[in-house]
Amino acid sequence: MRLSRGTLAQLPFEAVRPGYAHAEQAVGIVHFGIGAFHRAHQAWYVDRAMAAGDRNWSILGVSLRSDDVASQLNPQDGLYTVTERSEQPSQTRVIGAVRGVCGPAQGAKPVVHRLASADTRIVSFTVTEKGYCRLPDGGLDFERAGGPGAFYGMLAAGLKARRDARLPGLTLLSCDNLAHNGRILHGMLMAYLERYDAQLSRWVERECAFPSTMVDRIVPATTVDDLTLVAARLGLEDRGAVLTEPFSQWVIEDRFAGPRPRLEQVGAELVTDVEPYETAKLRMLNGAHSALAYLGLERGHSFVHEAVADPVLRGLVEQLMRIEAAGSFAPAPGQDLATYADRLLARFANPALRHKLAQIAMDGSQKIPQRWLATLSTQRSRGQDCPAILAAAGAWLRRLRNPDAPLDDPMATALRAAATGVDWAVAAMRVFGPGGLVASDWTPSAAEIAQMQDRPA
Repeated sequence: MRLSRGTLAQLPFEAVRPGYAHAEQAVGIVHFGIGAFHRAHQAWYVDRAMAAGDRNWSILGVSLRSDDVASQLNPQDGLYTVTERSEQPSQTRVIGAVRGVCGPAQGAKPVVHRLASADTRIVSFTVTEKGYCRLPDGGLDFERAGGPGAFYGMLAAGLKARRDARLPGLTLLSCDNLAHNGRILHGMLMAYLERYDAQLSRWVERECAFPSTMVDRIVPATTVDDLTLVAARLGLEDRGAVLTEPFSQWVIEDRFAGPRPRLEQVGAELVTDVEPYETAKLRMLNGAHSALAYLGLERGHSFVHEAVADPVLRGLVEQLMRIEAAGSFAPAPGQDLATYADRLLARFANPALRHKLAQIAMDGSQKIPQRWLATLSTQRSRGQDCPAILAAAGAWLRRLRNPDAPLDDPMATALRAAATGVDWAVAAMRVFGPGGLVASDWTPSAAEIAQMQDRPA
């Protein structure tokens, strides 16, 4: 039997159940991109906030590209489990925050209806970097934004319905790994609305809020073996199960358009300025993750814990985090970057997590500018070198130049064409140089290109 409201009573006593009548809670949040990360992070926080006494913050999930999550969760009444995995005994919690999932098969109508409901006060996003449909110059790619798998059309229609019904605006909460993610969401949506409905654009500007956030929890893709393990533990099948690490962090700019769940009671941090936290996460954690992915795959590793145990890669990652990335920005008062680096290394070394390097290596063109190139640009302006990041960039470029290496990237065709059939320096400039495919303020010098070409010994 599968996990559902009807089978909750059959769970073993050690499984933590929702501490509230989840079927009675109104939907207060619409979430675009209900993948494993959202289920292990934002929905986990909301579930705990409702268990602590908040009510009517259930989530309608929207899956933009497939019906897989809808088929996993809807037959289970939205219920699923989060298992925190470490070398200590794992803890499993049943999450009741998700009321249901709309996938492509359901169409846009139920999503627009929910966006226009008076109960809905927040719309959140984990659509990955590529989901914002940004061009290399930072503008909006209108063709992609208006196509299937994009959220802009549904969001615009829902906001228009709210305005026409004289309902208040919404808090639009980006939870993706983008620097200034609230600002980026605001800019992209305003560009879309100016073309879609200029009057609506002005209403959104006046009535809605776009806080920035920083999210942090390592959530590997769930495997068949993981589902088998959870089923054995529960005595029930849970097709929506996610497994994650014990650590989690959610830093949110305290700028909402209306009511919100009391997330600070369950560990979220409400701050006036998210930037130092998001910069630390992007450049130290995500930057190190991408370096481990490309260098680790090149050296024959499959998982993060294997790559960080490689003495050569361990030294490079420490250099990247503690010197190159940590030295590229000013921390917030009380933000201890040395301790943060220590914790990151301990998290990476967790063998129970089995985080695949191939998962991290996806969509490099969308991730690398904020993870590596921002650090390179800042450190160059200070006269500092970044050998660890250059080594990682070299591994990525070698991957682009190798037609046999898997390349899961929205720009895969263009990247392969730019990097192959030419010498190393030309390939580097086509990818990273002025007008290159991966746009940033950093253009590699001849010396840096030579450093990229050298493989770590």
